[in-house]
Amino acid sequence: MSADWITTLETPFLLIEKHKYLRNIKRLYSRIQALGGEVRPHLKTLRSIEAARYLLKQSDSPATVSTLAEAEAFAAPGYTNLLYAVGIAPHKLPRVAALMAKGVNLHILLDSEPQASAVAEYSRAYGLKFSVFIEVDCDGHRGGLPPHSDALLTLARIIEASGSTLTGLLAHAGESYSCRTDEAILAAARAECAAIKTAGNRLRAQGYACPVLSVGATPTAHFADDLTGINEVRAGVFTTFDLVMKNVGVCRLEDIALSVVATIIGHNREKGWIFIDAGWMALSRDRGTAAQSQDYAYGQVCSLNGDPYENLLVTTTNQEHGIIALPDSSAYAVDDFPVGSRVRILPNHACATAAMHQRYQVLSEDSLGQEVWSRIVGW
Repeated sequence: MSADWITTLETPFLLIEKHKYLRNIKRLYSRIQALGGEVRPHLKTLRSIEAARYLLKQSDSPATVSTLAEAEAFAAPGYTNLLYAVGIAPHKLPRVAALMAKGVNLHILLDSEPQASAVAEYSRAYGLKFSVFIEVDCDGHRGGLPPHSDALLTLARIIEASGSTLTGLLAHAGESYSCRTDEAILAAARAECAAIKTAGNRLRAQGYACPVLSVGATPTAHFADDLTGINEVRAGVFTTFDLVMKNVGVCRLEDIALSVVATIIGHNREKGWIFIDAGWMALSRDRGTAAQSQDYAYGQVCSLNGDPYENLLVTTTNQEHGIIALPDSSAYAVDDFPVGSRVRILPNHACATAAMHQRYQVLSEDSLGQEVWSRIVGW
């Protein structure tokens, strides 16, 4: 890496390697298109207008958001096909309506009768036709209704009786993050598709068009082998990847496009500690690899060029301090990391680490130029 600005910019800062970011996008998009599906990218990892331009080629390209603040921010430059993939809270319906009034096709998600009734009541009161997805539980990970639940039919009836539209069903194989083999991820992908198709067939048999079946999690998106009957695939962290995804088996260390650049600020020679100016405020407290086959503590330490130091991790974080504890068997000594030198830290969970930064420094494709992408904040 020869970009001078990386050695002089104030630390800690979040760095994105653009060539890896674009390569990761191409990898998934090409795969899903070859299977006959369409990617509805989840924009929650970076929450950046600049980053989204490489994911959304048209103003009506499908996208997924996790907050209404994202929906409002992406609507501002003209993106109009947004799925708010968090169960709708009734008090948020006026914000949804305001975006609809601006021409945004904002789909909302629900999985309970109180939610459906609130949407129906608002729809009748204001003469609005909401576009609604019902969440289907494919693996017991979080929310959603089982594919054989009669509640699916109840919610569909409430939605469409009010004049709103049941646009589709959504499933998220969140348990795929716990998979440890390719075979397990493939099985999760197949189960995800089977669950949502079962639910869709039941609704269609009762006369509900329910035109869209939407599945997705980064692991299953990379392993699904048959998308027959599935319209779209959602994934988010695939753009940057992280150490959790590396452990799951979806990517390699060299595919991780996001890191935090930090400066060495001191040592404790007796303990073999190296201090950096990046604590949990820069790296996050996420310990997503703790239960996996390889625990990366608070992040994998790399050289400023991005080459991993074997068995070198950020082992402890305080608010603004991080500690790299040299293992007894380490080939490195504290003097290999002089005060003022810089390292890069690969994150456990890219979404959590990105959330700690209001802007991202982006290394251009030629590894020389610099861009700055801003993050959308709030809810």
